[in-house]
Amino acid sequence: MLKKNKGLLILTSLIILLPMVAGILLWDRLPEKMAIHWGANGQPDGWSSRPVAVFGMPLLLLAIHWLGVWLTGEDKRNRHQNEKILQLMFWIAPVVSLFGMGSTYASALGQPLRIDRLALLLLGIVFAIIGNYMPKCRQNYTIGIKVVWTLSDEENWNATHRLAGKLWMIGGLLLMLCAFLTGPALTWVMPVVLGIMVVAPILYSWWFSKRKKG
Repeated sequence: MLKKNKGLLILTSLIILLPMVAGILLWDRLPEKMAIHWGANGQPDGWSSRPVAVFGMPLLLLAIHWLGVWLTGEDKRNRHQNEKILQLMFWIAPVVSLFGMGSTYASALGQPLRIDRLALLLLGIVFAIIGNYMPKCRQNYTIGIKVVWTLSDEENWNATHRLAGKLWMIGGLLLMLCAFLTGPALTWVMPVVLGIMVVAPILYSWWFSKRKKG
């Protein structure tokens, strides 16, 4: 997989590191202490030094990116994986890097952005896209709903991922709508949506296995 997608790996790695170039160009305008995390209310609640924010965050994402690609490539079941699924995996870290570092720089430069709302919109879009491709995901050990019932039965895997695909697409749309909620509604709607997206496919996989055994 690595040899086949070498060019894509290089391209996505460069995109992940691109915010470092922007940070160097903006260096004199950036404060010594920079916000790198925001709470549900849109207010910064995590901070780091300027060098860690500019260089450390992209490098950490690059390491995670390479680890994910390597683990996926080492999984023998992915040798015949749907090509679109593999390519989608390559683009998650670059998108996170551009959005995360863009938000960090915007906050540091005093731009009035509602980063919490933008994050929900992005998260919803990502989940909806993943949901669209999830039914095409073939049985493997690194991508998808990896529980004992799906891994031991290909029919269970396919049925679970068809359901999960629908739930993730609907959940992604609901998360995008959550970006426009305010007050208490946001504090419970988002966790409920995420909980259903994660738990429901696992419960369905268990039920499917029990039903099949009779």
